[in-house]
Amino acid sequence: MILSRYERMIARRYLLPGKGERFIVLVAGFSLGAVMLGVAALVIVMSVMNGFRAELFDKIVGLNGHAVVQGVGGQIPDWRRVVAQAKATPGITSAIPLVEQPLMSSYNGRVEAVMVRGMRVEDIRSNSAIKSKILAGSLASLTPGSSRIAIGARLAEALGASVGSEISLISPQGQTTPFGTVPRIVTYTVGAIFEIGVYDYDKAFVIMPMQDAQTLMLMGDNVGMVEINTTDPDRVGEILAPLVRAVGPGAILSDWRQQNAQLFEALAVERVAMFTVLCIIILVAAFNIASSLIMLVRAKTRDIAILRTMGATRGAMLRIFMTVGTTIGVLGIISGLILGFVFLFFRQAVVNFVQFVTGQNLWDPSIRYLTELPSKANPVEIIAIVLITLLMTFLATVYPAFKAASTDPVQVLRYE
Repeated sequence: MILSRYERMIARRYLLPGKGERFIVLVAGFSLGAVMLGVAALVIVMSVMNGFRAELFDKIVGLNGHAVVQGVGGQIPDWRRVVAQAKATPGITSAIPLVEQPLMSSYNGRVEAVMVRGMRVEDIRSNSAIKSKILAGSLASLTPGSSRIAIGARLAEALGASVGSEISLISPQGQTTPFGTVPRIVTYTVGAIFEIGVYDYDKAFVIMPMQDAQTLMLMGDNVGMVEINTTDPDRVGEILAPLVRAVGPGAILSDWRQQNAQLFEALAVERVAMFTVLCIIILVAAFNIASSLIMLVRAKTRDIAILRTMGATRGAMLRIFMTVGTTIGVLGIISGLILGFVFLFFRQAVVNFVQFVTGQNLWDPSIRYLTELPSKANPVEIIAIVLITLLMTFLATVYPAFKAASTDPVQVLRYE
């Protein structure tokens, strides 16, 4: 929208009305504030929800892979063939054999349910979800036959254990006696404590060398599953199609979408619902801009009539009032983006402050899955928020601008 010099001057004067029109300034300020809060709310909520999805995906998939091949009877005897076939499949980056089983743990009279996972030593040390999250000890101490394990931070807190503590793992698969099956109780030393960031994993996972896990669970040389990672998790079904035919009916292949379908679908539905609801806030702000412009047109009717008699065209009046409303919207968008990004930068400090003031635990990791409030701004969504707000703001200026342009100077100035 190209304005002439006098049109810019008039638009600037109408953005800052005189002393007798402070009420119009107040209404325009409320309109700007509403746009700012609406944009900030959209940026904050969408970034936090994107952060939730990204953090959950990175941590869940980082520990469980993009897909797993599980034996029908809980064991895969020919796992080396499955691993070789997986690595030979285009698009698959790694195939990791695992032994995984829920057991019980005991330390100093405390008992906790755990998920014991056995991995090859090289796979443990190369797993980015574990190696970069070590709080105490070292993964180098986990070697076959060393009886050393790595446990989650929340599990260590629940048991009261630390590096060097000796924890007993209780397996129901033991020796059969005339009095029944006697559970196996094997003692292991804590060699490392990790914190992945997902409460359920930090509360339950116990990592040990695969050979030790096979011995504990009396599995011989078998494994329970093969974890698979691909080049593109969004195309995991297409990439794994050849492998499904190769492994045959003796194994079941499931990807991350099937394993966590309810969680990620719920997040997707919630994102759409929150985006829609928060767009209504911006719509309300657009109505505020429309009402403030209507009041401005009513207050400036005589000025508009004089300008028309001096040669100002209807198009000039249209451009002036559209510029005034759009400027309020643009200033609100800029303020909202700044407020939103400042909030996201200090998000955890804000959560801690609110918890301190209210005395309530607003971020319980056992409920929220993650230990901290995540955030990930999506540039495409930010641009979409800006464009939607601009469109609503522009549409809100159309009716008041047309009312100003249709002012009849003869009728207004008849009795002047």
